[in-house]
Amino acid sequence: MLDIKINEHEVRKLYLEKLEEKIKKVDVELVFWDRKELMRRTGMSWGAIQTEFFFNPEFKKHKVGTKWRFPGEESKAFLLQWLSEQPRT
Repeated sequence: MLDIKINEHEVRKLYLEKLEEKIKKVDVELVFWDRKELMRRTGMSWGAIQTEFFFNPEFKKHKVGTKWRFPGEESKAFLLQWLSEQPRT
């Protein structure tokens, strides 16, 4: 008879490492975000985005035809910095 023992802690650790790799890969795959992606990633409405940071000269954006495009990595870096500068209530 074959007896197999699995270290659940190690399996969980490996699973979480692989999941983190996949999340990073998906995150990097989007070079440009559109308006809907920006709203999804921030959890903010389009009106709130425009009020809070859209017109900040540091926020990189490009109008392509009638659509706005936002460089993914630069937008993420800006948003993390912007959030850290917001007053905590």
